Amino acid sequence: MIGLLAAAGATVLGQQQPQPNQPAPATAAQQPATDQPPQQPTFRGGINFVRVDVIATARDGSVIANLQQGDFEVTEDGKPQKIETFRFVELDGGLIQSPNAPPPRQIRTDADEEVEAARDDVRLFAFFLDDYHVRKETSMASRQEIARFIETQLGPTDMVAIMYPLQPVASIRFTRNHDAIRRAIEQFVGRKFEYEPKNEFEQKIFYYPTETVEKVRNQISMSALESLVSHMGGLKEGRKTMVLVSEGYSNMLPPQMRNPIASAPGIGNPSHNDPNAGRDNPNEARAMAFSNFDMQEDLRRIYQAANRNNVSIYAVDPRRLATSEFNIAENINQSTDRDYLNSTMDTLRVIAEQTDGRALLNRNDLALAMKQIVRDASAYYLLGYSSVAAPTDGKFHDIKVRIKRQGVQVRARKGYWAVSPADVERMAKVAAKPELPKPVQNALATLAVPTRMRVIRTWIGAERGDNGKTRMTFVWEANRSPGAPARDTEQPARVSVMAVGADGSPLFRGRVPTTVPSPAPAGAATAVPGAKLTFDAPPGPMQLRLSVEGADAQVLDAESREVTVPDLAAASTMFGTPVIYRARTVRDVQLLRTNRDGTPTPVREFLRTDRLLVRVPAYGTPSGVTAKILNRGGQPMSELPVAMDGTDAVFEAPLAAVPSGEYILEISAVGTELKELVAFRVSG
Repeated sequence: MIGLLAAAGATVLGQQQPQPNQPAPATAAQQPATDQPPQQPTFRGGINFVRVDVIATARDGSVIANLQQGDFEVTEDGKPQKIETFRFVELDGGLIQSPNAPPPRQIRTDADEEVEAARDDVRLFAFFLDDYHVRKETSMASRQEIARFIETQLGPTDMVAIMYPLQPVASIRFTRNHDAIRRAIEQFVGRKFEYEPKNEFEQKIFYYPTETVEKVRNQISMSALESLVSHMGGLKEGRKTMVLVSEGYSNMLPPQMRNPIASAPGIGNPSHNDPNAGRDNPNEARAMAFSNFDMQEDLRRIYQAANRNNVSIYAVDPRRLATSEFNIAENINQSTDRDYLNSTMDTLRVIAEQTDGRALLNRNDLALAMKQIVRDASAYYLLGYSSVAAPTDGKFHDIKVRIKRQGVQVRARKGYWAVSPADVERMAKVAAKPELPKPVQNALATLAVPTRMRVIRTWIGAERGDNGKTRMTFVWEANRSPGAPARDTEQPARVSVMAVGADGSPLFRGRVPTTVPSPAPAGAATAVPGAKLTFDAPPGPMQLRLSVEGADAQVLDAESREVTVPDLAAASTMFGTPVIYRARTVRDVQLLRTNRDGTPTPVREFLRTDRLLVRVPAYGTPSGVTAKILNRGGQPMSELPVAMDGTDAVFEAPLAAVPSGEYILEISAVGTELKELVAFRVSG
């Protein structure tokens, strides 16, 4: 495996943690683990430092584990290279442990993920379930075998994640909860050549031509692959494994499927019922050649990213023994079908071969074939060198690894793609760009904090309570993450909440929604059906234990969070947590202004048609409060009129004239340095 470590390496936003420098936290604060974390690996810098993973085996396939640095020779474009770093990596996923060894650490926070993934004795696996390029019937026939791989081949210390094409990489969390991953894979449903929209984005392209929709799907899938390998590269230096479950890619469809409207097959397509349309047509052959050329350029971006991030991609074709690309109902002749099948399978071979993975095609027993994935990730040599030529030409550079010992079979990547002059110039500009103020960075980082739970979104707020306590508000709503398939049988109905103090004493227990007697007894939770509850807690550390239940009381998800309850009882100037209400009409906004018990929205991504009302608990602000919208760089764009409602500062944030992008609400107490920054995103 080869990777290039750029001097101005990209920051993985999903790993950043917002700093708790405001009195009221908008997100849960991460606490350090109680046990001593392992030392982080040392990363070599520079755009010309190259890493090579080498798998060395005997003729019978057994791994040779006693080679030394002097046994290896590496050449780049025929020129010898000096090996600067060398080590043998041997892993078993924690299957063999001493009796006194502590159990593997559970992954609860971003800090857990970062520390554990970087360990030398941890294997990292990601499953990319490309539902856009897998037929429904194929996915349903193969998903049990793929899930069984998780169950039988991985060890307790292995960290795993799954991703769909439309999922944001910030929502991905590597975990050791293999049972949850297995269950998720068992729900995998392919959508190849099916165009029923599942989200707002797909509604927008619902009436596009079929070829256009397929090209959009290709772009989405490949961009997601790039993002995922970059994220994996930020977590670990050594070899990382991605399993791409896909039937391959094509930028072109046969004439029988070139429908003017993707969702209306056959309508307006004169070739729909002609199985020989396009056969022996030189124009079709020419178009296919250009299409394949464009596809190679698209694939290059993927394996270049994999090269830079030391990720091996194993392409798993779930069709097993694939005999055709199209169904009988699609009315395509065998010759054309075979050409398209070979073309799509070739895309999988290219991705795998160029990333030192394997293309698992035409395999009847997927579970058996996938054992090779674990074998390759379990024993290899990791070499590193600084390129003598130091190329910045954007071209492919051939690498050959030779072992001086006789009888050793070597497998390593064929080469790597160097950075281009444009890449170097771009890196220099990034390095020279003034750094954003830390508060702005912290605010923007909250937009990329990974989703803690699969099925719900949450928000936690704080305001002044009674008797020196802080009133905490918990809000949830069902998670509608784009790309993740809807599961009607697993829709959340309620959330059980338990708050525990630093000494282990219970502070609160309840459900939302729940039934509260009227009038409610002192200390009882107040709840708005479907969304919100409040309770009082003393300032200081608090653990929040959440359990998401379905309609029949089955547990769909669970999580524990560490939260710092701010002290808002002091006489000094301070803010509670800003509360954002989402409305559709002017009438809705008016009702929210007069109803302080409305339910806030936990999301921070909005449409321009949304109307936002913001309410900020403001204590000790006799001179008033101001509010501004800042751009992503922290520069003011517009001031917002603020009205005081008791101790609350209330204002509207209009979005109708705001372009798509990321922004910040800056809330300030006049005459003081107190500020609160809240980031949000406008998506359309």
